[in-house]
Amino acid sequence: MKFVDITNDIAFRKIFGNDSKKKSLISFLNAVIDLPKNEQIIDVEIINPYQLGKLSGGKSTIVDVKAKDEKGNIFIVEMQVAEFDYFHKRILYYTSQGYVSQIDKAVKYSKLRPVYFIGILEFEISKQNANYYSRHKVLDVETKEQVIQDVEFNFIELPKFNKTIEQLETSIDQWTYFIKNAENLTLMPESVKDEGLKEAYTEANQQNWTKEELDDYIRASLKEADDLGRIEFAEKKGEIKGKIEVIKQGRKLGLSNSDLSKLTGLTEEEIENL
Repeated sequence: MKFVDITNDIAFRKIFGNDSKKKSLISFLNAVIDLPKNEQIIDVEIINPYQLGKLSGGKSTIVDVKAKDEKGNIFIVEMQVAEFDYFHKRILYYTSQGYVSQIDKAVKYSKLRPVYFIGILEFEISKQNANYYSRHKVLDVETKEQVIQDVEFNFIELPKFNKTIEQLETSIDQWTYFIKNAENLTLMPESVKDEGLKEAYTEANQQNWTKEELDDYIRASLKEADDLGRIEFAEKKGEIKGKIEVIKQGRKLGLSNSDLSKLTGLTEEEIENL
């Protein structure tokens, strides 16, 4: 048995955006959103369902699934593989759009339903919080009272998740383990009891994929590698440009290659070549 990489465009939407296999998304949302037992999500309508043909040339840095439950609450689930400028502003803008687009006239405020953003990230956004999962709400700084409601942000930072199968305690632990490690597994863990998560493992099994789906999956993997390669190249190019500027200014000040080596981290030979 071989599972796909869940962070891949095609895999992510096939598992979480599949309108005919909604148990997985419902289970995942209930694991992430801390709702009271009597308010657990029972059903969802996937607003942008998985469609193979439309994803072949899709983007790979941000993959999203939007859904609405039986009460009208809106859920935005995003898989983000690379950090980018104005990350937090984009999330605020995108989530706000999901909130205001529910009505066309201001007098219909009563029709507005809560919007929950869930970001599954392959990078860290908080250096102070060691937990891999965090929830963010609008709270009174002093009392922690939540006067302004309806918008909530949830983040799963995959680099911070290092639990083994034996250490999994909660539903969100089980789901995060699946998302991060599925491609390296050969069997579904025996500890998996949740029907939605079982469905997700079944959908992630490459033996259950068509040739067309696997071809698109491979193309998406190659595209993601290319995109990340371009990002790394641009970063490296910017870093080199910065070091060249340091060398130029250092030369003007009469600094030796030895001194410049200490400043830039480059060898004296690399400085001469530049």
